[in-house]
Amino acid sequence: FMNVPGLKIISPTSAADIKGLMKSAIRDGDPVLVFEDTRLWPLKGDVATDPDHLIPIGKADVKREGEHVTVVAIAGAIRPTMEAANYLIEEGISVEVIDPRTLKPLDYEAIKMSIEKTGRLIIVENGHRICNVGSEIAAVMAEESFDLLKRPILRLSAPDIHVPFSPALEKDFFPTRDSIVGAIRQLL
Repeated sequence: FMNVPGLKIISPTSAADIKGLMKSAIRDGDPVLVFEDTRLWPLKGDVATDPDHLIPIGKADVKREGEHVTVVAIAGAIRPTMEAANYLIEEGISVEVIDPRTLKPLDYEAIKMSIEKTGRLIIVENGHRICNVGSEIAAVMAEESFDLLKRPILRLSAPDIHVPFSPALEKDFFPTRDSIVGAIRQLL
């Protein structure tokens, strides 16, 4: 849906984001799709009590400042990415984590500013690898920020097979803390 002109897409990762982005979507003059990652459904979180709580569509959230590598984590990939960043801080590896919150329009400027700092980019998402959001981010960043990159862009996603129905198989199907840690180490 990202290639449909005039369409906006939000992908909230927290209860506060859902409220703020939904209120912005309702007030927006363009059609807005809401992409929900089912892996986020069981999570609980604070919701802003301010009735005017709005989150602008198209504005990413830097969840964690870092110096060594930028990780853009989409939707349900935010939790294992934060776990990986917390794990690596003990080794002195500083990971900047960006939650786009909006898939269209994407906040490419926030990603580019982070790459200027770190020189490295990993995109983590639960979608399949072929023609996913990460592909688009990688393409745009390669076109617009190639000279800033010290290493090739890495993408971490679900394999190009059907999602297993078995919970035991599904738990390792999507990127995990350990696979994200491995990708970060590979890039350093």
